[in-house]
Amino acid sequence: MRPWLSLLAALFAGVAAANAAAAELRLEVDIPRMAVAEYHAPYLAFWLKHADSGEIVPLGLWYDDQEKWLKDLRLWWRRTGRGQSRPYDGLTGATRRPGTHSVDFSELPALSDLPEGDYQLVVEAAREVGGREVVRLPFQWPATGNKTVRADGEQELGRVQLRLAP
Repeated sequence: MRPWLSLLAALFAGVAAANAAAAELRLEVDIPRMAVAEYHAPYLAFWLKHADSGEIVPLGLWYDDQEKWLKDLRLWWRRTGRGQSRPYDGLTGATRRPGTHSVDFSELPALSDLPEGDYQLVVEAAREVGGREVVRLPFQWPATGNKTVRADGEQELGRVQLRLAP
């Protein structure tokens, strides 16, 4: 191979890697206010599921110190949670009170290695003395343009919106 060809190939690979790293994956989650006697903020788990392989990529987890309730996030627990230990993979944090909350997954190292394809961003919520709900947002990776995918929960989750950008 000619030296200038390998230099050109390395340059294009570097540009492609920089573009993948600059990709945006932001999520907005609305946690509805509930009129109940005993309210507990929900635990939430976020992950990506590859449509073809079924591979799971953990993105984040919102919970408090009561780890015993993590098993109520049944899909997350079965797919990836029980195989992990503290600190959990992704962006972890405390549970959130009612309102609209934003989380930016763009800088997670897992996204830079994410192969092209069809995915679902899965958001699962479970509440002590409450219900459980799962919302799925289908999308293609990498994003080819600015795109917004939205779904509405019915009980534990309100509007869930994913913003993608190259």
